[in-house]
Amino acid sequence: MIHATAKRLLPYHVRAVVFDRRWRGLDPGQVRDHLDRVADELDRLSRELTTARFETERARQVLRQWQSRHHACRRRAPDDR
Repeated sequence: MIHATAKRLLPYHVRAVVFDRRWRGLDPGQVRDHLDRVADELDRLSRELTTARFETERARQVLRQWQSRHHACRRRAPDDR
């Protein structure tokens, strides 16, 4: 059974879904294949998101360092040169 939640959908959530079997229902093999494809895609996107967050944080740290080094430059009046 599928339940909607407010949590982020993760690959293991997709792989853990179990569908009810019905006499004229869906082919369980096809459903499982599709869920595996969806889970693989979520896994790939999750890794890309992690990489993007890491790179963003690294850029923030570099910017903070640059701002710290050049903090005095902003406060200096143009005629102080």
